[in-house]
Amino acid sequence: MEAKEQKVLDEILSSHAYDQTAVIAIMQDIQKVYRYLPEEMLCYIAKKLHLSEAKVYGVATFYENFSLEPKGKYVIKICDGTACHVRKSTAILEEIRGILGVTEKKPTTQDMLFTVETVSCLGACGLAPVCTVNDVVHAAMTPEKARDLIKELKAGEGIGKEAANED
Repeated sequence: MEAKEQKVLDEILSSHAYDQTAVIAIMQDIQKVYRYLPEEMLCYIAKKLHLSEAKVYGVATFYENFSLEPKGKYVIKICDGTACHVRKSTAILEEIRGILGVTEKKPTTQDMLFTVETVSCLGACGLAPVCTVNDVVHAAMTPEKARDLIKELKAGEGIGKEAANED
């Protein structure tokens, strides 16, 4: 692990007073910075908190919000709860995956810009079907709106500006 990363971890640990009972909050802070929990960082915090690596890994794998795999800059979550599913969220998922060239088994684009996930419920049933991009809700989605959303995100990155300006 690089000295810069170690400094970031030490700052996070210090902000939680190296408190073992704050291990979840510490992991949340690490994931905010790196978008996932790198294995070497879990080992480092285990050592610093005087916890076993197995205990720290157990916490990381128990909670669904934690990821041990790198995620893209934009994490797109498509709701597949009942309200969204009956309003055709699957078509939105297929559209986004098709545009980005990702699958359920390979949810992150090669350039690390996008990760596409499904979730059981986003708690916005009245706005169904919904998806979120980095926890920002996009309501009443359609495959067309999904296409426009991806164009907009890519345009913000300077990718495919021509495509974003078509219409």
